[in-house]
Amino acid sequence: MIDMNLRYRVYARKLLKYFLQGLVVLAPIAITIFAIVSVFNWIDGIVPRMMHPLFPNWIKEDANGNLDKIPGLGFIIVISLVLLVGWLSSLFMVGRLVEVLDKVLEKTPGIKFIYSSVKDFFEAFAGDKKKFDKPVLVNVDGADVWRVGFITSNDAEHLEMKGFIVVYVPHSYAISGITYIVPPIKIKNLQSLSASDAMKFVVSGGVVNVEDQTHH
Repeated sequence: MIDMNLRYRVYARKLLKYFLQGLVVLAPIAITIFAIVSVFNWIDGIVPRMMHPLFPNWIKEDANGNLDKIPGLGFIIVISLVLLVGWLSSLFMVGRLVEVLDKVLEKTPGIKFIYSSVKDFFEAFAGDKKKFDKPVLVNVDGADVWRVGFITSNDAEHLEMKGFIVVYVPHSYAISGITYIVPPIKIKNLQSLSASDAMKFVVSGGVVNVEDQTHH
């Protein structure tokens, strides 16, 4: 009887282990797919309402007044719009107009804060003004306690901290972080680790394996 109970416990532990492993594998995939599908379903629901007044014969209403949805139309429109804007902004004259509009928005009260914050956030990750491209280890707690961060400014002179370095440290499993201003002695460069791998390592709480680039 004792052996049977022991076997049941072993089997139960194995099943629990397999369940948790399956959950770890499937949960991120399922959540990502759900988020993407939800966004584009939302767009697919908005587009027919916008296009129906223009093309009433193309997008029709049913007996209950609901508009027919065209699956994937929202996705195609969003991707096409982003590509079109990207291409137009690369043209000289359009680029000048974008710069003028950019300056106007950055000087408009009320809009300035929102526009500048969103713009700086996206430029930090992409474009020609990437900020999170210099991964480092920064010592801001104890003598032997280090955090993974990114240098965003090599000199904090504008903050009356000449010779100090500005480091942004992202939080794990969040989109927030903390900005530290530290002396160079508190920083160790991570030359063997790419910026993307460093970001994945931090955001995942250190559970994502990263490879040393010196081995490639």
